[in-house]
Amino acid sequence: MALGSEQRREERKPRIEALFAGRQVEAALDLLHLMDMAWHDCYGPRELEVPPAVLDDVLLLANGDLAALITVAREAVIDFRDVRVAADARRTTSR
Repeated sequence: MALGSEQRREERKPRIEALFAGRQVEAALDLLHLMDMAWHDCYGPRELEVPPAVLDDVLLLANGDLAALITVAREAVIDFRDVRVAADARRTTSR
């Protein structure tokens, strides 16, 4: 079942609060909303939101940094495979 953008925002909020500084939470959630819209434009009409695995990769690479989130979110929309490779490399080196 598809979730609306506000439902998605509320669902993501606890995770974003755990990763980003207090005053950056709303900005990060706004950016993820924009990322969903861009994703839908690029990969729609059935893709209403960023897939969970791609979101996991983006958040891992952003590492709680809003500027990095902006950069990685853009890269993921352009070609999520590059983000996947970078996230896999990060996971490998952090073990």
